[in-house]
Amino acid sequence: MNIRIKAIFTILLLSSSLWIVGCFRNPATKKLQYFESGNQYLQQGKYPEASIQFQNAIQIDKNFAAAHYQLAQCFLQQGLWGNAYRELAISTELEPSDTQAQLDLANLLFGSRQFQDARARAESVLRGEPTQVAAQILLANSDAELGDMPAAIQEAQRAIQMNPGKPITYLALGLLQEKDQQLVAAEQSLRKAIWLDPKFMPSHLEMASFCQRQNRPSEAETAYLAALQLAPDNTIPRAALASFYLSWGKKEQAEKILQQAKEVNPNDPNWYRMLGDFYLAIHEQEKALSEFASLQREHQGDLNVKKLYIELLIQNKQFDLAINQADAVLASHSNDPEALTLKGQALNLLQKPAEAISLLEPAVRSNPDAPVAHYQLGLSYARTGNLQGAEREWRTTVRLRPSMLEAHKQLATLALQKNDMDLLDQSASACLTFAPAAPQGYLMRGTLRIKRGDLAAAEADLRTVLRMDPKNALAYSRLGDIRAFQKRSAEAEKLYEQALESDPHAAESLQELTNLLVSQNQTEKAVRRVQTQLSKVPDSANYHFLLGQLLMAGHHASDAEAEAEKAVALDNSHSGALLLLARARQDEGHLDEAAVTFNRLMQENPKNPEPCVAYGLLEERRGNWRRAEELYRRALDLQATQPAAANNLSYLLLEHGGDANYAFSLAQIARRGMPESPSTADTLAWAYYKKGIYDSAISLFQEATKNVPQNPTYHYHLALAYQKSNQTILAKASFQRALDLDPNSPQAAEIRQAMIDLSANP
Repeated sequence: MNIRIKAIFTILLLSSSLWIVGCFRNPATKKLQYFESGNQYLQQGKYPEASIQFQNAIQIDKNFAAAHYQLAQCFLQQGLWGNAYRELAISTELEPSDTQAQLDLANLLFGSRQFQDARARAESVLRGEPTQVAAQILLANSDAELGDMPAAIQEAQRAIQMNPGKPITYLALGLLQEKDQQLVAAEQSLRKAIWLDPKFMPSHLEMASFCQRQNRPSEAETAYLAALQLAPDNTIPRAALASFYLSWGKKEQAEKILQQAKEVNPNDPNWYRMLGDFYLAIHEQEKALSEFASLQREHQGDLNVKKLYIELLIQNKQFDLAINQADAVLASHSNDPEALTLKGQALNLLQKPAEAISLLEPAVRSNPDAPVAHYQLGLSYARTGNLQGAEREWRTTVRLRPSMLEAHKQLATLALQKNDMDLLDQSASACLTFAPAAPQGYLMRGTLRIKRGDLAAAEADLRTVLRMDPKNALAYSRLGDIRAFQKRSAEAEKLYEQALESDPHAAESLQELTNLLVSQNQTEKAVRRVQTQLSKVPDSANYHFLLGQLLMAGHHASDAEAEAEKAVALDNSHSGALLLLARARQDEGHLDEAAVTFNRLMQENPKNPEPCVAYGLLEERRGNWRRAEELYRRALDLQATQPAAANNLSYLLLEHGGDANYAFSLAQIARRGMPESPSTADTLAWAYYKKGIYDSAISLFQEATKNVPQNPTYHYHLALAYQKSNQTILAKASFQRALDLDPNSPQAAEIRQAMIDLSANP
């Protein structure tokens, strides 16, 4: 227990008589009660419980520096570095003279590689306490990381001068000397540390590590055993010895020494978890799973072990068992945010995002600083069509844990969907900062550079990815995109094929390959290529969906329906396949079945406007325009600028006597969202026509008929606009064209009468 806590306990004991008078009403007393309770939990290693008590104390007195400091210690023990940093920053602001808090904050900055800031903190401590050895050593280590080895060694020697009898200073100097390749001097410093205090375990441990690095295994083993003998009740030398044995190829000895840990202290989780943690560290999943299965049975009260066991079950794809275990935890701890998150993660992997949301939302409310919960909630939102919510959660994730590459990858994917190059740039920069040796950042930046037209720089990034990961399918695919843009189709096709050879499941690469073939009017070849890939990967929902799309585009609705059904059978939450299935049924005239599928899509994707729009088109076809109007309005409630919904609702309002001004504004929204669409040109022109602005209407109708010359409705509308502007000859020609295209249209009789009237009144 540190001096500060001892002092507080002394105050509590001396003032015990005052507690009898007003302990139930005095906030200051209640604050100290929470603080004492938190310290008791902290000593027992119950960090979440301790955190709650310290937070309770802070709620009473937000300026309670000691509580902020102890809360930081809880967060440090749980690896919640961001939270710990926040609490230490508050603590040091409230108590600038608290040297230990300042040093803890400086060490945290050092651990997060903010060496300049760590150095500044160390200097600040030394200005107040010029003989503070820990600050001096931190200053030396910061100088070393900043690349100034002469200054670092000089700072370490100054630490020795401050306290020449302290072995830790010689250890610091020895490690810096080794880093500077002064190996003889380094060994001398380490031996001096041992000579100063032969019973100081860290000296033997550092000597062991030094000998191991110098490939002197026999000496290293002797030093490790000496460290363990000096501190048999400390897990650090035992873990270090096990790691040494493993690196030396003596895995059985490593396992044996960690198995003994459970006998040394069978009731301490730091001891009985050592073997399981070892299996995790060396990626022996089966042994780790077996060990933690045993531990969670033997230590029923250890929630951390139970939750780690659930996590291992998820990693081993035993999702149903993971959910059962999570339910067992939640039965007695219903609001445990980690258990809620783990169950939500398992449900996400079982393609049940809606169920996952019901768990993950309360998990993030209960623990808003948990990045994994926010990340999983983002996945759930994305899979139910709530992209705005997904982006919010993933942005929160990377704010809480900037190094979480998976969240940056999801944001990058979302950025591409939204064409948000700033977001893609942020994700690429973050990945390059936190994982410069990983390919993800270069892949993102290469994609960004393609979008911005800097193809040479993009190719350089993608080649870097392939040097790091020669089988990266996306890198080949992006290079294929560059060649396709350069009109070098044969090379593009070859690169897409390389992507599929590297990863037969690379759906995006197959999609780009088929897009290339279709653009060259080789649709049949594209169909055959997808069928070939399906023969290699028959259980790919994405490939069945892609084949269905190609068949649908070729007007083979029945075959498209069959492929969509296969995709849905493989992945019942595949919204694209469900939408294709509904549209195929609609095209075949199976309108009731299509309506059922559209309803299912809307229920499973309540935040996605696209199924509402597609269902609205079906209801229009069925003649139920009021229901269609409801569906388009629902889509616009979900996304106010959804262009297809705005376009279709505008047209319905214009056709059925709705608010013309609102219809006109919707038509403008649709046109902005789909500026190349003949349909939005026709709708906006129809809105101009209804307002009597015929010149603007004619210009847009002409655009629509030019782009889709076989659409009789567009010619009919153009004829009406010509008629209103007294352009008789053009009006008659457009009426005749509309009649030729569809002599049995609902407007046929009206068109014939208009042509008679125009002939009678030229």
